[in-house]
Amino acid sequence: MNSINEKEKKLNTALDELKNLELSNPNLQNNIENLKSQKTQLEIEKSKLEDKYKSLFEEHTSLSKKLEEIQNKEKLEQKKQTEFSEKIDELNQETDTLLEEIDKWQM
Repeated sequence: MNSINEKEKKLNTALDELKNLELSNPNLQNNIENLKSQKTQLEIEKSKLEDKYKSLFEEHTSLSKKLEEIQNKEKLEQKKQTEFSEKIDELNQETDTLLEEIDKWQM
């Protein structure tokens, strides 16, 4: 982007200098027209690049949000899995305690 801006500034400077010259020479007139068309082309390219940058930036923002949502869901799922494992451990302990009680009563 900087090189385009620099080129545009150089072209504008060159155009300003050429405007101050006497235009009786047809070669100068052709050069001015060529510079103007180059400037126009650079402006078109600049506009396209800016549009593409905006589009990519919006896509990046959208993807970042989706990634954050996925990460949050994953954290929630891990938390649920941990809680589930803890509940299973508690039930196993209760089952062991009950089995011990049953064994005591059977003796």
